[in-house]
Amino acid sequence: METGVQVVACTVEGEEYAIEIKIVQEIIRVLEITRVPHASPFISGVINLRGMVIPVMDLRKRFGLPPREPEETARIVVINWNREMVGVLVDSVSEVIWLPAQTVETPPSGTGGANTEFFSGIGKLGSRLLIMLDLEKIFEINDSVSSGRGIV
Repeated sequence: METGVQVVACTVEGEEYAIEIKIVQEIIRVLEITRVPHASPFISGVINLRGMVIPVMDLRKRFGLPPREPEETARIVVINWNREMVGVLVDSVSEVIWLPAQTVETPPSGTGGANTEFFSGIGKLGSRLLIMLDLEKIFEINDSVSSGRGIV
């Protein structure tokens, strides 16, 4: 049996990223986001999803990209992180992809300026490159790994 990983492909500022599907709970259109005072600068606020209050992290802010209002294609990828629901705001979600293990490489060294700390590998699919997000690092705020509620 072939080994590999199934991922959700999404974009932020024109770059393609991949989130392992095993932690993706659902993908939703952007709901009204309520700001939370004193939240981490990367947190846009919280949403009410069927009675659950879920913090939403904006990957644009986390990656140090210029902020912009979500467009029609923007989505919130709701993930189950350390048994907490957390939303990740992305510019768009395109598809679910199976990446065979041999097509995933470790990030190249010497990509200094790039946010290599936030990705765990690069998946190659034909001419496409998908940056595998390292959610452990993305949710690491103030040098401590936080669960869903801790990031707000």
